[in-house]
Amino acid sequence: MATYKKRSKSKVDKPGVGNNVSSTKQVFESLDQGASKTEIFINKYQKLLVGLISGIVIVFVLYFGYDKLIYQPKVDESNAELFTAQKYFNLAVEAAETSDSLYNLSLNGADGKYGFLDIIEDYSGTPAANISNYSAGIAYFNLKKYDLAIKYLNDFNSDDEFLGTLALSTIGDSFVQLNQLDDGLNYYEKALSVTSNSFLRPIILDKSGSICLRLNKKNKAKKYFEEIKEDYPDSQQSINIDIKLSQVN
Repeated sequence: MATYKKRSKSKVDKPGVGNNVSSTKQVFESLDQGASKTEIFINKYQKLLVGLISGIVIVFVLYFGYDKLIYQPKVDESNAELFTAQKYFNLAVEAAETSDSLYNLSLNGADGKYGFLDIIEDYSGTPAANISNYSAGIAYFNLKKYDLAIKYLNDFNSDDEFLGTLALSTIGDSFVQLNQLDDGLNYYEKALSVTSNSFLRPIILDKSGSICLRLNKKNKAKKYFEEIKEDYPDSQQSINIDIKLSQVN
């Protein structure tokens, strides 16, 4: 019986195998070269990178450290100092004949406590310093020191519509008292641009119209008086509004 020998399979390279091996080798060589370049880069710029990262960490730590250890205690301290100054300010608002001395106490302090001016100087950047600018401005206005009223009220910042409007309007009043009518009207108009308050707006409209009359700006005066007549018929300012309108027609 015939026997057959199994033909041994010759080792034939499969298509693409040699190319893949070569490509893989090139990839690893490229990776080695890339790694070497990265190492060179890191070694070269290591100090810069470490410094940059350290700087970011330091800023982060300083910010939160400042807020917790310095700023917040400063805020708490300034709020405590504000109490006495605000107390004398409130008494001055309610008082009649002795109001000047009380306003001065609110500004300069008493009983070993700070006044508004001390708080503004020593606690700059705190909410207490900001509200002290407002209160100091109002105090100086009532003391007839109009230039100082303008200075401090201009330094006051607020997102509160009511207080912001009052500050702008009082700056306008101060300029009018200094006979700087154009500047006064400018601040009245700024106040009107930020408020729709049904109590404040007709008051400022009336002031604006009256100043426009003094400046012989009758068209503007008419516009302000007509708004009072049409939009705020129940306001105190509407009582004599027809008389005022007759002056601009």
